[in-house]
Amino acid sequence: MAKAPVLTPRAEDFPRWYQDLINKAELADNGPVRGTMVVRPYGYGLWERMQQEMDARIKRAGADNAYFPLFIPQSYLTREAEHVEGFAPELAVVTHGGGKELEEPVVVRPTSETIINDYFSKWIQSYRDLPLLINQWANVVRWEMRPRVFLRTSEFLWQEGHTAHATYEDARDYAAMIHREVYGDFMYNVLAVDVVLGRKTPRERFAGAINTLTLEGMMGDGKALQMGTSHELGENFAKAFDTRYLARDGERKLVWQTSWGTSTRMVGGLIMSHGDDSGLRVPPRLAPVQAVVLAVKSDEAVLAKVREIAGRLAAAGIRVRVDDRTDTPFGRRAVDWELKGVPLRIELGPRDLEQGTAMLVRRIPGGKEPVALDALAATLPALLEEDQALLLRQSRERRESRTGDAATVEEAAEAAKAGGWARIPWAVLGEAGEARLAEDGVSVRCLIAEDGSVPNSDDQPGNIAIVARAY
Repeated sequence: MAKAPVLTPRAEDFPRWYQDLINKAELADNGPVRGTMVVRPYGYGLWERMQQEMDARIKRAGADNAYFPLFIPQSYLTREAEHVEGFAPELAVVTHGGGKELEEPVVVRPTSETIINDYFSKWIQSYRDLPLLINQWANVVRWEMRPRVFLRTSEFLWQEGHTAHATYEDARDYAAMIHREVYGDFMYNVLAVDVVLGRKTPRERFAGAINTLTLEGMMGDGKALQMGTSHELGENFAKAFDTRYLARDGERKLVWQTSWGTSTRMVGGLIMSHGDDSGLRVPPRLAPVQAVVLAVKSDEAVLAKVREIAGRLAAAGIRVRVDDRTDTPFGRRAVDWELKGVPLRIELGPRDLEQGTAMLVRRIPGGKEPVALDALAATLPALLEEDQALLLRQSRERRESRTGDAATVEEAAEAAKAGGWARIPWAVLGEAGEARLAEDGVSVRCLIAEDGSVPNSDDQPGNIAIVARAY
């Protein structure tokens, strides 16, 4: 009798596979309130590594971290009409506190443009205060009707950047730099997802923005996932909160602003981009554990050598973990690390020790081979880089092989419903065609220029619409 698979096969039921993997790899559990999640230590370790890599890039972009309150007076959101209209269906509102009805209801933070602008209007006095570049790591609440762990939850973790600039050009260029050099660099070079950088259509734009830049990744089932966004807010919030500065010419002027964010949705993107029927495959540059050294049996000499190997690997700059839980069957432990997607396993038993070798198992390309114990520290860094490059290449090949050109709205819709992406000229699609796609559960994920770059405007000649079903 064939052994039952650990996970539901992806080809059989992709959503079930996704949920199985989250459970079996011990990434997260559903929270007690519908739409919430408990992020388990290994899942949180992935998020911590994302935070570390992103935070370093954000700081290099000149932004400083700060923190603003979770509770926002409801009146703040009403100051920017388009913004409040866009978020109204998702708001969680507190009406009672301390056993009494509140004089003014407070909203649980869905995003922080309004409260941060209230303080920007106090902090910004002159051109000397600009640009003001702030980032916040926090949780937000958007009441989700169709929750899915990591992808759509009523509460999630994220970073949100908010900036104020003296000119439109400075704000525009900063939003584009975050889009490209912070988010794009992280997703290509750490997350190993070959995202498409593009511009949202007015229909898909962030509420209150004059332009939204997006990064769209193709998941293993061909659907698109919005991995991050960077918004030009124009003067909309500055007008609502009267955020002005004294210019060099003595005139008081409105500031120009940006906001930008990524979230724990990226953990879902990691799973769906790189996971296979055996579990996760974590890009080595992201992995909290790049290599695990397993003792096959409870043998004093083996245990001592396992710890020695781990020490040498750590000294070589590899994030390493020792698995000496010999009271747990070896096969079970091996499957556990396979599910968690640790790039490299070094398995050592008494026989291996006698031969001066260890069995090296590579999770990403698959396969195993004996490696001399003395060669491990010198060999593994290059293998980790090979595996990082392989994941990015596979992500790119999947997207390119499943993206086709469409000449009509109907062709674009059919391609998306069949599990791929379609490229269609915006001049052919237009806003009317975009509305027709929405009726079929298909959307324009972004606009790109003919050469693949990000368009400067929505109606730039030659714009291509990327059409897909999305999470």
